[in-house]
Amino acid sequence: MPTLIELLKFTIPSLVVLATAYYLLKLFLDKEAEKTQLQIRLDVQKITLPVRMQAYERLVLLLERIEPTGLLVRCNRPGMSATELHSELIQSIRSEFDHNLSQQLYISAKAWEMVRNAREETVKRFNTSAMQLSSEASAADLASLILINDIDANKSSIKDALDLLKMEARNNFF
Repeated sequence: MPTLIELLKFTIPSLVVLATAYYLLKLFLDKEAEKTQLQIRLDVQKITLPVRMQAYERLVLLLERIEPTGLLVRCNRPGMSATELHSELIQSIRSEFDHNLSQQLYISAKAWEMVRNAREETVKRFNTSAMQLSSEASAADLASLILINDIDANKSSIKDALDLLKMEARNNFF
């Protein structure tokens, strides 16, 4: 019995010291792992932040470039028929959109949906305007009809998408 007590005198304090050391070491290693994870996130953010901001910039530019008034100025050439202008407008929108498809990776799903809707609504407006004209109509007739329809439209999906992109960019980066 006395040897058992002597053995416990050494064993119990050793076990307490071991448990304390284990606890402190585990606490330290958990904190270090947390710091490492935070540093990795910060490093990734340093890389992705400019790319994400550039995505917002490119999509704002896309929306500005498919705005009917600016698009008509860029695409309309003297001597064009309404059919040729309509084709040129639709091709220009498709080209702009296709060029920026990858930007959806860097913005919210809602913002991308609004950009897609703005493109589709703009194409729809152009198609509707083109169908209202005869096949002999001039590009000027189509352009004026598009502008009239654009003015008559109460709400612009392009403006809504632009507002959302600007708000997201401000909230995410400033």
